[in-house]
Amino acid sequence: MTARLADIAAQAGVSEATVSRVLNGKPGVAAATRQSVLAALDVLGYERPVRLRRRSAGLVGLITPELENPIFPALAQVIGQALTRQGYTPVLATQTPGGSTEDELTEMLVDRGVAGIIFVSGLHADTTADMRRYEQLRAQGVPFVLVDGFSPQVQAPFISPDDRAAMRLAVTHLSSLGHSRIGLALGPRRFVPVQRKIEGFTLSMRERFRLPPEEIESQLVQHSLYTLEGGQAAAAALLDRGCTAVVCASDMMALGAVRAARERGLEVPDDVSVVGFDDSVLVAFTDPPLTTVRKPVPAMGQAAVRTLLEEIAGTPAPHSEFVFMPELVVRGSTASCRPAGPEGPPGRP
Repeated sequence: MTARLADIAAQAGVSEATVSRVLNGKPGVAAATRQSVLAALDVLGYERPVRLRRRSAGLVGLITPELENPIFPALAQVIGQALTRQGYTPVLATQTPGGSTEDELTEMLVDRGVAGIIFVSGLHADTTADMRRYEQLRAQGVPFVLVDGFSPQVQAPFISPDDRAAMRLAVTHLSSLGHSRIGLALGPRRFVPVQRKIEGFTLSMRERFRLPPEEIESQLVQHSLYTLEGGQAAAAALLDRGCTAVVCASDMMALGAVRAARERGLEVPDDVSVVGFDDSVLVAFTDPPLTTVRKPVPAMGQAAVRTLLEEIAGTPAPHSEFVFMPELVVRGSTASCRPAGPEGPPGRP
C-alpha cells in the first residue's frame, strides 16, 4: 500500500498524505488536487475506491449502419467521446445485412432503459420508409436525435451536412480545372442526402454550363451502391458517356471510380479527375491521395450529443434541422482537364 501511495503521489505531484486523504474521502483537499489524484489512479491502472468511481448518468443508444464505411466509425467515436465526457455510457448498435433491423435495435435499447437514442443514416433518411415509428418512440417518452437525413413528418432535431453546398464545391473546383463533362456517382434515389446532392449538382451544372436538367439527370447522374464496387460500376457508366471528371457521394465510391478509370488504361488525375465525399481516415494516403469534400464530423457529432442532452434535460432544442457546412480538401486525384485529341481522351473507347 505504501508503495502504491508513493506511485500515485509522484504521478499526481502531491504528498502521500494528500493521496491518503483523497482515497479515504477526507475533507480539506482542493477540487483540482483531488482531480489530479483521481487522474493519477486512472493513468497508473489502479481501480478507484467504489465511492470515488464515476457514476454513469445513464445509457445512450447510438444506431448506425454497417461499419465498413470508415465515416460511420469516425462519427461513432466523436459521439461516444462526447457522451462519456458528460457522464453517459454510449451503447453502439450496428445494423448488418441479414442482422437486426433498426426497429429491433431500437426496441432492444428501449428495453435496456436508455436515456435517449441517436440515429445515424437511419430510416429517417429513406423517403419510402414509414415515419410513424419515430412518433411511436416519442410517445414512449424516449428522446432522440436524427443524423444524416430529414423528414418533415418527424418532430425531432435533425443534424445534417449541407449536401447541396458539397456538390457546389466539387463542381466549382472541377470547372476551374477546365472540366465541363462532370459526372455524379451516388446511391439509390430514395435517400434524402442523395436527392439533395442531385439538386446541388444539377443547379451548379446548369449555372456553369447552361445544361438542361433532363440532360444532366439522364447523362451525368448515375445511381449505384455506396460501396467500392458500386462506385466502380457507376464511374464506368459515366466514363462511357465521355465524362472527364467524376464526383462521388462517398470516399468508398471514389476509390471504386479510380479503379474503373485504371481498368480502362486511364490515369487519375491525368486523364480523369475524381472527387470523393466524407474525408474518411486514410484517403489522404491512397494512390493518388483523394480530393474530397470533408463532412464536418466533429461538429455534427458534438451537436448531436448536445441536442440530445437538452432533450433529456427537458429543455429541447427547436425541432428543426441543423445544417453544417462541408469543406473542399484538394489533394492529388484532381487535375486540369487534358484537351481531347481527334480520337478522344486516351484509353476511352
